Amino acid sequence: MPNRQLQGLITSPTRKHQHPAIVSCETGSHGELGPHMRVGTRVMGVDACKKGWVGISSDRRGYFGVTIAAVVAAAEVDGALAVVGVDIPIGLPLTGARQADVLARRMVGRRASSVFSTPVREALLAATHAEASAVNLRATGKGLSQQAYALARKILEVDAWAPTAGCAVIEVHPEVCFATMAGRPLVHPKSTWAGGEERRQLLASVGMQVPADIGRAGEFAGVDDVLDAAAAAWTAGRYAEGRAIAYPEPPEVFGDGWPAAIWA
Repeated sequence: MPNRQLQGLITSPTRKHQHPAIVSCETGSHGELGPHMRVGTRVMGVDACKKGWVGISSDRRGYFGVTIAAVVAAAEVDGALAVVGVDIPIGLPLTGARQADVLARRMVGRRASSVFSTPVREALLAATHAEASAVNLRATGKGLSQQAYALARKILEVDAWAPTAGCAVIEVHPEVCFATMAGRPLVHPKSTWAGGEERRQLLASVGMQVPADIGRAGEFAGVDDVLDAAAAAWTAGRYAEGRAIAYPEPPEVFGDGWPAAIWA
């Protein structure tokens, strides 16, 4: 992927992407982006947390669910969702590295360690980390980190849920979202006070301030999880408006047939 596309995200954040056919929660029908996917359409960003999943909607409400299906169902009680942006790999490779992960690392600069390489599907199904790492090594030439293996259950959960979701489901990476808001990679890690403030200020600048009271989501999710979900919601909104950019463009497609790209 040429470096000029990465520059394009920084210099032209409103550049449009021709989206693939999607399913709209509001209409229940397949089709290109149209009147039902307009500015103001309700969307949600979702991030994994220790106790399940946390969601922040575009109308700045918080949701929690033990499963991805549960958090989306909780949000839909308050209104249909047209797009759900999830911070989890979608589109699992059979061999080699995903271009989405390679490009995301370039985008986030010093935060590159936050983007782990997506395991091959067979590795995710392995019973132990050692077995998974060996499988991944054979398929890609690289082993598997403990962090990536720890997310195997949630990756497979989204892999099974997404095709049945009834609305557009896109993969996001919060650090790529924040870098897009800022026009540059972020300076501070999200786990630090300075990093939290950096991210809060960026969310405020794009109208995604998270209220102090977000119900059960605030009780069960960490601060960084909530901020990441809000960033994912911002990108989901850009997708709904036809302004998001796919990395790579066009997305890769592996054996599962799902377009593999990180959106921002």
